[in-house]
Amino acid sequence: MYDLLVVGAGPYGLSIASHAAAAGLSVRVLGRPMASWRDHMPRGMFLKSEPWASNLSDPEGRWRLDVFCAFRGLAARHAEPLPLDVFAEYGLWFARNAVPPVDERTVARLAPCAGGFEAVTEDGETFTARTVALAVGVLPFTEIPQPLRHLSPALVSHSSHHADLERFRGRDVTVVGGGQAALETAALLAEQGTRVRVLARADRLCWNDVPPPWERPWWRSVRAPHSGLGPGWRNWFYAERPGLYRRLPERTRTRIAGDALGPAGAWWVRERVERRVEVLLGREIVTAREVPDGLRLELAGPGTGARSLHTGHVIAATGFRATRDRLRLLSPELRALLATGADGAPEVGAEFESSYPGLFLAGLITAAGFGPAMRFVHGATFTAGTLVRGVRRRLRGAPPQVPSPAAAALPLEAPLP
Repeated sequence: MYDLLVVGAGPYGLSIASHAAAAGLSVRVLGRPMASWRDHMPRGMFLKSEPWASNLSDPEGRWRLDVFCAFRGLAARHAEPLPLDVFAEYGLWFARNAVPPVDERTVARLAPCAGGFEAVTEDGETFTARTVALAVGVLPFTEIPQPLRHLSPALVSHSSHHADLERFRGRDVTVVGGGQAALETAALLAEQGTRVRVLARADRLCWNDVPPPWERPWWRSVRAPHSGLGPGWRNWFYAERPGLYRRLPERTRTRIAGDALGPAGAWWVRERVERRVEVLLGREIVTAREVPDGLRLELAGPGTGARSLHTGHVIAATGFRATRDRLRLLSPELRALLATGADGAPEVGAEFESSYPGLFLAGLITAAGFGPAMRFVHGATFTAGTLVRGVRRRLRGAPPQVPSPAAAALPLEAPLP
C-alpha cells in the first residue's frame, strides 16, 4: 500500500508528486503526463500566463521553466508569450527529472477500502494507498450551454476537445464564448481559412493590457505589483496569498471565484481577431436543431444582427464548472460523502483535504476555497507544498489543520487589499 496515490499528471499532479517524493513518501502517479496540454489544445496556441508564473513546483526550485528553456536554447521572457507545445515539453522534462516514474494509465474508479483507498485502472489493475491526491485538471468539468447538449459531437464540441483544428478548414464554424479560449480558437480557425464567427453574451469583448515592464520605477511597482495573475494588488492577493483567501467568508469566496478574472483575451491575440473575425455580441443561443449541412441556431439578446444563424459546427469555448457530481471516477458512495459548498464544488480544508479523511483535492476544483490562482499553473506551487504537509499530517494520525480563530472574526463581506 502506497502512502500517496496521485491521480493525474498535469502541472498540479506532477508538482504534488515531486514534493511527496522529496518528503520521503512512497508515491505512485497515475495519468498521462501533461495530457490536456498535449492532447486537448490545438497547435499554434500560446501560454497566456507569464513564463515566470508558469513553473511546476519541486521543493528546491531546480526544475523551472526558464531552466528548461535555457537548456533548449529558447527564450522565456516577461511579456513574450510562449508556445503551448514548449510548455508541454517542459512538463515532460519536469516529470523525467523531478518525479518518480509515472504510470500513464488512467484511473477508472476510486473507492474507499480498508486502511485507505483502492484505485482501479482502465485495464483492471488495482492499487491501494493510504491517501489520495486527486489532480484531474479541467477535462472532467467541461461546460456546454444547455441548448446544445442534446446534439451530436459531430455538430457541437467543447474547445478542449481539439488538438487539431484542421478538420474545420474550409467550413463554417461558430465559436461560443468571449474568453481567451474562444478568441484564440477563432483566430486559429480564421488563419487556416475557416469561415468563423464568435458569438458572445457580453455586449463587448474584454482584452488584457500589455503587462508593464518587469523593471520599472519603484513607485509604479508599489501601485501595481506584478503577480502570477497579472499586475495589481487584487491579483497579487489572489495569486500570492491563497491561504489567506481561504479565510474569507464563504459567500465572499464564492462571489470572487465566479466574477474575478472574467472572460478576456490576451493582448497578443487582439489584432488577430479584430477586423478579421466576425463577432456577434449581446447574443445567446436559445434553441439549436440539426439541419442539412449543420445546425440552425435561434438567438436572443439585446445585440443587433441576426436572430437566426446557420452554421456547420459549434465550438463551445464556455469554460468549466467544477462540481462534485462531475467527479465520475469516484465511486458513488465516496462521491456522496463529500461535503460541498454553495457552488457544488467539494469543500476542502486548510491543507486541501476533503471532508472524507485522506482524500485530497487539487487544481480547478479547489478554486472556490483557495481562489482564482487554482485555475492557473501558478497555483501549483502553493498547492503542492501545502497538500503534502496535509498528507504527512494525515499519515501521522495528527488532526487536520484548521483556520485560526481570526478567520471567524472576518466580516461577512471582508474587503480585499
